[in-house]
Amino acid sequence: MLDFRPHLSINERGHLALGGADLVELAEKYGTPLYVYDEQRIRGRYREFRDAFAGYGDVEVCYAYKANTSLAILHILRSEGAGADIVSEGELYLALKVGLPGDKIIFTGNNKSDRELEKAVEAGVIINLDSLHELERLIDIVEAENAEANVSFRVNPEVSPETHPHLATGLRESKFGIHEDIVLKAYERAMRCSRLNVVGIHMHIGSQITKTEPYEEATRRLFDIMGRLKRELGLELEFADLGGGVGIRYSGEQPYITPAQLAEAILPIIEEKLAEYSLRKPKLLFEPGRYIVGDAGVMLARVYTTKRTPYKKFIGCDAGFNLLIRPAMYGSHHDVVVANKASLAPAEEVTIAGNLCESGDLLAKDRLLPEIEKGDVLAFLDAGAYGFVMASQYNSRPRCAEVLVNNGKAELIRYAEDFEDLTAKQVVPERLR
Repeated sequence: MLDFRPHLSINERGHLALGGADLVELAEKYGTPLYVYDEQRIRGRYREFRDAFAGYGDVEVCYAYKANTSLAILHILRSEGAGADIVSEGELYLALKVGLPGDKIIFTGNNKSDRELEKAVEAGVIINLDSLHELERLIDIVEAENAEANVSFRVNPEVSPETHPHLATGLRESKFGIHEDIVLKAYERAMRCSRLNVVGIHMHIGSQITKTEPYEEATRRLFDIMGRLKRELGLELEFADLGGGVGIRYSGEQPYITPAQLAEAILPIIEEKLAEYSLRKPKLLFEPGRYIVGDAGVMLARVYTTKRTPYKKFIGCDAGFNLLIRPAMYGSHHDVVVANKASLAPAEEVTIAGNLCESGDLLAKDRLLPEIEKGDVLAFLDAGAYGFVMASQYNSRPRCAEVLVNNGKAELIRYAEDFEDLTAKQVVPERLR
């Protein structure tokens, strides 16, 4: 289970360790539930992605903020030189808060509000437009404010990424992007507006993709569109954003691709298309999120209850899908280790239930684990992406703390909420008191 996760180990006490830090000790010090991240793993995964495309030349890795917006992690990636792929005004606020300049931020996402467009113009970020209507609204804004904006367009390449339906964003029926038969009209309209600088093109076909073929097909389509832009509009773009979505291994049997394999698959296609259309070499942007932070994070939960029914044994812990929603939302698999018994062999099959009053609150089904008792600490692996960032206070349960590990030393990076936080922004009309 740990063979492909070099940052996880079993120490001399038989406990699971992350980045050299004993996770059982962290659970005792900071309480559970608890999210823990390995700083060096995050740095290493970013560098792996960056270095895989270094041979191309001008490449920028823009970390996808939606995967994990903990400020400490954003600062880590800023210090590594990463840009930001953002999808909301809140993420824009965070990117600016950690010190990123506007030209290292690309604002994607569909259904941007007028306020979000205004804030993006003010910050000088690249605005990645998702529809003709959004384009017209942006033109109204820059003309009213006597401002300028750098823009690109998100193209829907109509490619199936062969992933969970909720994670597929490049299908022809997807809500994301502009289809090829419309996108040339969008570029032509933008070029007629003197206040818009048309600088790029973008695609994003999905998330948790484990094959190179969808990227190959989408890359061909994207550069074919760039060829048409030059031939029909005389437009050559500064950058091509190929999105993110490279998957990680959530279990030993799961297929996966590395950034190096992705580079080997698509860079020859790009060179071929550049020659075919006599295009100047654009800067390449990538937007990995899960690949950088996914396996760097672990969620810890403590066992409170064991319950045997005529059909199976349930293990009840102090976390639910309010803290890790992926199993309930996507049917996702997270390997589980009994952190204080990490060296013991499996002894029984159990299903791990969360503490929410929902029948779907099952964090792991039918797993072979060592015999589990009250007080044991469960580690849900690969929880660094779309874990805490999707957490809620459902069932009036405050959200947990977060801890960052760096070369064996742990630091608190988010305090656990308390019950006061459940009502902190609420107002009760005086007549109801």
